[in-house]
Amino acid sequence: MGSGMAKDTCNVVCVNKTIVARVKKALPQGGAIGEAADMFAVLGDPTRIKLIFSLSREKELCVCDIANILGLTVSAASHQLRKLKDARAVTCRNDGNMVYYSLADKYVEALLCDALKHVVRNGR
Repeated sequence: MGSGMAKDTCNVVCVNKTIVARVKKALPQGGAIGEAADMFAVLGDPTRIKLIFSLSREKELCVCDIANILGLTVSAASHQLRKLKDARAVTCRNDGNMVYYSLADKYVEALLCDALKHVVRNGR
């Protein structure tokens, strides 16, 4: 491509004002985009993906079980759970000396499921 044009950009500038206006109007306002980005950032860690996957298989798990499943110390598991809790991806409940975690809602599980389907479908 001797002209210096990149293969991944338009060769001319042509803006469809109707489409641009429609999409701009539909963009979520306030902090929604930032919060969604924060969720993806929190989920962008293999250990936390395994943790979410584990919680998707059981209604709830105690910290000790999670640590054992993932091969972590209880302290390391608690650290990862705290990050997920801060992102509102998981919730916890105390039962005496035990702390049990569960997924905050079905959306986190669906997000993980969709991501795994995408990877499998694309042969990775």
